[in-house]
Formats: sequence, C-alpha cells, structure tokens
Amino acid sequence: MDQSKFLAEQFEGNRARLRAVAYRMLGSTSEVDDAVQETWLRLSRSDTSAVENLGGWLTTVVARVCLDMLRSRKSRREEPMGPHVPEPVADDAHGRDAEMADSVGAALLVVLETLAPAERLAFVLHDMFAVPFEEIAPIVGRTPAAARQLASRARRRVQGTPPPDADFNRQKNIVDAFLKASREGDFEGLLAVLDPDVVLRADHAAQRLGSVAEIRGAAAVAETFKGRAQAAKPALVDGALALAVILGGQLRIVLRLTMAGDRIATVEAVADAERIATFDVEVL
Repeated sequence: MDQSKFLAEQFEGNRARLRAVAYRMLGSTSEVDDAVQETWLRLSRSDTSAVENLGGWLTTVVARVCLDMLRSRKSRREEPMGPHVPEPVADDAHGRDAEMADSVGAALLVVLETLAPAERLAFVLHDMFAVPFEEIAPIVGRTPAAARQLASRARRRVQGTPPPDADFNRQKNIVDAFLKASREGDFEGLLAVLDPDVVLRADHAAQRLGSVAEIRGAAAVAETFKGRAQAAKPALVDGALALAVILGGQLRIVLRLTMAGDRIATVEAVADAERIATFDVEVL
C-alpha cells in the first residue's frame, strides 16, 4: 500500500480520538478542527517508520498543538474581549460533535477553562485518556512526578475543593503574619507566631544553601527568618499549609509547617529537588 494512503487511513482511524482530546483541551469546535488539521500536517511531514504506536504518537502531537494554542490564547487574555468561554456545539450531520460535547458537559468545560494550560493537559490526558505521566512529562517539560502534581491540582479544582474551615483560616492567618514579620524584619512579630520550643530542621540540600541542620527555640528561629522570606509564598503542600520559596520562576525550597495552637511548632526546610518533585504543591 502507498505510504501516504496508509498514513491517511491510520489518521482517519484515530480522528475521533484526536477530536475528543482537542475538544477537552480547547472547548471550541472551530479550534478543534484547526488542531486536528495541524496534527495531520505534522504527520504528513514526519518520518513515522520507527513509530510503534501511531495512535499514541498522534495523541501526543495533538496535545502539543493544543497546549501551544492554549498558551497563545492565555497571552491574549488581557485583550478587551475578556476570558474565553467554551463554545457550544452545533449538531453535525451524524451527531458526532453534539455527542462529543454531551460526553464532556458544559460545566466541566467551564472548570477546565480555569486551569493553567499545563494542568489542563495533564488532567485531560491522564484522567480522561489514561496517558501515562511518563508520556505526559515531555509534553509539558516536567518530570513525571511534576506532571502528576499538575494533574492532581487540576483534579482538585474539577472535583471542587471544599471551602476552607475555620481552622484553616486561623492557620492561614498565622502563616500570613509570619511572612509579614519575616519580610519586615519584625523580631517581636515573629516571636508572637512561633512556639517557644519551635524547631527548624533543614535537609542536606537546604544546608548546602546556607541553612543550619537544626535550630531550636523561638528567639533563634526568629533571628534566622528576620528580614528574609522575600521570595516565599503561602502554599498547600500535600494538602497542608506551608511556604513555597520561588526563585527565578522555579520552586526551590518548601518550608513545611506544623502548628501547636496558634503558633508554629516546627519548620522543615526541604530543598532536595527530587523530594520536592514528589510533593503536591499549590501556591495560594
């Protein structure tokens, strides 16, 4: 069989899946057509003789195309037109588009629109199409563990994270007060939110960055953080309140916190990149 005819038949056999992936990624039938067409063009220009799983290859390509389109859309989000609204589907001759839209649901598409492009891709490919994180990772330029985090964050938003309870709000206020006092060099303010017997521990990677392995007592810990934490932001780490230190756009250090009443009892500084990659981190 002629190679071009063979590729065309293989592509047609995967078209429905490619459209389904693209619609969940983009929420727009017109953009779906563009994404699928671009996928065909890339297939026609590529040497796929060594590709064992052409369906998987095509899924990866359409995902990359959609990711680029989402990022381009996000860069235009400041234009007066406002945020993108998922596009309703007009029934086609065979009802395929309407069936595709019904299988997703308008409510889900609205939630998907709130996700960052990489989060949306990780969630759609893994949770909806069972693509392994090892295959998702290179598409978003992350490790498999980081891709898993992206999908996990997206999943929480899709499922609807319950509203914070009073205890969460109380702890968040403590963390905010700690950050404010640290940044302003307010020693007394730091003492007010640290347990008298607070312990700061740092892993080996954090020690290489200048941290001491262990510091005990509110005064010593307050002195350590006085005038610092400029790059730290409140975050949820594996569902618990923490601090994320972001430098150059990258998460470099995680400060895991435990509370005792209305004060911080322990601070664990984690800078080991491999360990951080296993955390589910959401900056607040």
